[in-house]
Amino acid sequence: MRSVILTDIEGTTSSISFVKDVLFPYARRELPRFVAEHGHDPEVRRWLDQVAVENGGLCQDAMIVETLQGWIDEDRKHTALKALQGMVWTAGYRNADFTAPVYPDAVEALRRWHDDGHMLAVYSSGSVPAQKLLFAHTDAGDLTGLFSAWFDTTVGGKREAASYTRIAGELGVEPDRILFLSDVVAELDAAREAGLRTTLVDRASDYPEPRTGAATGGHPRVTGFDGVVVD
Repeated sequence: MRSVILTDIEGTTSSISFVKDVLFPYARRELPRFVAEHGHDPEVRRWLDQVAVENGGLCQDAMIVETLQGWIDEDRKHTALKALQGMVWTAGYRNADFTAPVYPDAVEALRRWHDDGHMLAVYSSGSVPAQKLLFAHTDAGDLTGLFSAWFDTTVGGKREAASYTRIAGELGVEPDRILFLSDVVAELDAAREAGLRTTLVDRASDYPEPRTGAATGGHPRVTGFDGVVVD
């Protein structure tokens, strides 16, 4: 069978700046209004209550929002925060407050690989719903139909080899049939340890200082998806 192509998002298919400069500030800004309007919805309440418990019990919603905003500032990877951010971003995408930029070379390659019969999958620290939102509202249109599987940190951390073993199991393929694309060497190291093939995506727009030699960690390096070699 043809290779499965597993891709990261931030810094790989999309710019790091979009998440840090657009999505995170939008969620931080809109959280107070969102909680005021939807705080009694059961799904929203569940996550707010979880944050309250972690902060010592009963809290006013305003205090919970402040906690969440602090976590955004710290870039904390918390399940409740990711879930609530996803809900806020859903509204932002639907209101056309923003669209997700995907690098043109990534769009072209993903479409070509899909047409050539490669299974495509995503593995990102962002929640699966947030991943699908991003690819459904890109500046190149809805790209979700290109992907067959989506993975987030519920399968494990991206720097843990066991996570990639689980992904291979869920996809039903041998690890060496998967090519993992990422901009983070430590993630690629973990994937390689699990038996996956790897490629470092080193985009000048995200990494002005090229990572060459030892900085690649021994992974094949490309500056865009047009340089990725698949079988």
